Amino acid sequence: MDIKPEVKEALDSGKPVVALESTIISHGMPYPKNVETALAVEELIRKNGAVPATVGIIKGRIKVGLTEEEVEYMAKAPDVLKVSRRDYPLVIAKQLDGATTVAGTMIAASMAGIKLFVTGGIGGVHRGAGESFDISADLEELKKTGVAVVCAGVKSILDIGATLEYLETSGVPVISFGTDEFPAFYSRKSGFKTECMLDCPKDIAEVINMKYALGLGGGMLIACPIPEADEIPYEKMDKVIVQALRECSEKGITGKRITPFLLDRVKQLTDGESLEANIKLVLNNANIGSQIAVELSKLGE
Repeated sequence: MDIKPEVKEALDSGKPVVALESTIISHGMPYPKNVETALAVEELIRKNGAVPATVGIIKGRIKVGLTEEEVEYMAKAPDVLKVSRRDYPLVIAKQLDGATTVAGTMIAASMAGIKLFVTGGIGGVHRGAGESFDISADLEELKKTGVAVVCAGVKSILDIGATLEYLETSGVPVISFGTDEFPAFYSRKSGFKTECMLDCPKDIAEVINMKYALGLGGGMLIACPIPEADEIPYEKMDKVIVQALRECSEKGITGKRITPFLLDRVKQLTDGESLEANIKLVLNNANIGSQIAVELSKLGE
């Protein structure tokens, strides 16, 4: 593992650090939007007083804190693998390039001692999982790895209700930021009420701190609704997603190829509106997440 000097100095001195994933760079957005968004997110985190640490794997080395040149490399390199828990041994042993998923980033963040991670949306229970058993490894990682994850809820291509039930069974605390309804990634509403609503970064930091002070393992989920001006109404998105899911089934797409196909097809069906919404929600998550990280660092002083 290589920890960027800026990140290492922050960790050693107790400054706030925010981990970021790299699948959004290699698999989530087209070039050059992926690079522009990644760098804009890092800059926003710095403006709020925290240090960004984008995680990726380059030629078998885990990088905690990518340089601007490495972000560019991850955006353009061919055959960058998506890396979750199961993929680490192969990618490291064979010295391959890998973009870390939510689960993959949580693992690296935990190894480096980073307590908070900002992403777009987490994976979850797929629609029809009763037959396919398709459940994201992100949920298993939230069950076992002690990193708080700030996101815009679960991707709306998923079964949101089943995902929330899975998180409850796993003992993962779920907090919705400033809303009594769990957000649905592109949309502010999902139809599912949240069990806990907090609207102050300091309050959320205190809950995170207390979880680990009590010795309770596993992660936490902080769900931030996309800004109202940038959302795509749930009813509109659901129709698009149903069509994309039908096409996915007809083409026989399975496993970890499902999510990239669906996100790309949703982008096409919304004439790029979903991509712009994705960028706005990631920036919003980074803004809120970095404020939480700053407050969390104060509790450790």
